[in-house]
Amino acid sequence: MRKNMKNKLVTLCGCAASLFIFASAAQAATAMLKTADGSDVGSVTLTEMPSGVLLQVNLSGLPAGLHGFHIHEKGSCSPDFGAAGGHFAGGDTKHGLKVEGGPHAGDMPNIHVPDSGALSIEIFNTAISFQDVVAALFDEDGSAILIHSGADDYESQPSGDAGSRLACGVITE
Repeated sequence: MRKNMKNKLVTLCGCAASLFIFASAAQAATAMLKTADGSDVGSVTLTEMPSGVLLQVNLSGLPAGLHGFHIHEKGSCSPDFGAAGGHFAGGDTKHGLKVEGGPHAGDMPNIHVPDSGALSIEIFNTAISFQDVVAALFDEDGSAILIHSGADDYESQPSGDAGSRLACGVITE
């Protein structure tokens, strides 16, 4: 029995060491989202995984309803949210989940904000990375995350007809 317990302990220690190595190898970044008047509405933590990036989204104080949720091509939210540029394309792609030749790397599903205005979700994006040559979020001008006032229709060019820019956050390491 003592030998069996020793083997289990070694196995547990090996698993813990593997998790520690994976956790320390995973790169993380954050975007703090604010409205145009400077109000905090939440954060997005981005963690690079072997096959994409996991976005952990925690929001509060947003209007209820469907909102476009995208990564934009420039890491700037000021002087106005237009400084973030268009959607992060990550190559020669069109906008939209429903479009042949799409989607942009920064196109993600709409978020559904409940009446409380608070939302916590996870989204996994396989089209982006932190350092890949084509899909790098941390290129020379960086990237930002934007929430739009309306829903993305997943097909209108060039950006899904999702309405005005409601909140913005620069992605930082």
